[in-house]
Amino acid sequence: MNTELLLQTLQQAPEAPNQTTLASRLGFSVGKTNYVLKAVIDKGLLKAERFVTSDNKLAYRYVLTPNGVQERIRLTEKYIALKKQEYEQLTAELEQLRRGSIACP
Repeated sequence: MNTELLLQTLQQAPEAPNQTTLASRLGFSVGKTNYVLKAVIDKGLLKAERFVTSDNKLAYRYVLTPNGVQERIRLTEKYIALKKQEYEQLTAELEQLRRGSIACP
């Protein structure tokens, strides 16, 4: 779940967020964000690129690798399939309620 949330947040970021910004967006501590980033980098889903900011400070930009993009797509497809299944189950339950087949709690 942490990997999915991190990949989603990075993919949706309009700029290259630093760890503090990422932590805030994820609702994680900076330490947990660092831990998750390292794990995702070790999996080959993300790479950290050094760059110089406008005020001449070194910073890191986190970029999805091709494998990271594929993993993000896979996780999104899995999420959509689960939501579709959930929708179909709820629709079936509603239909049963309409027919009076299920007693309301």
